[in-house]
Amino acid sequence: MANEMQFDLVSPERSLASLQATAVQIPGADGDLTAMPGHAPLLTSLRPGVVRVQTADGEKDFVVTRGFAEISAESISVIAEHAHSGETVTKADLEDVIADARKAAAEAGEEHKDGAEKFLSDLEHLLEDMV
Repeated sequence: MANEMQFDLVSPERSLASLQATAVQIPGADGDLTAMPGHAPLLTSLRPGVVRVQTADGEKDFVVTRGFAEISAESISVIAEHAHSGETVTKADLEDVIADARKAAAEAGEEHKDGAEKFLSDLEHLLEDMV
């Protein structure tokens, strides 16, 4: 269908979604973006946040830490380091990721310190936004 595109979300543990979408909001590393059918090809890295998928049946949310999104006119593929369904994710699901990020930020060398601290900050904001 011309007003829908294929959306796939995978993590190392499992495939979380494979469905038809009318729009997908992505927490890109350089800012949030919305992709719809006919979107120009784009490859972006992800920051911690919520991927919101609009479908004919409503909205589906997925919490991701980091990874990549490949967008084309016909499809979006999200490969996430950690991903959870927005309906079932809990703060406890992210505790190990945050603990690892805190340790990495504390131990990061000068050239990697800013990136490690930014990742930790994004994770903490994601955690604060969770209900």
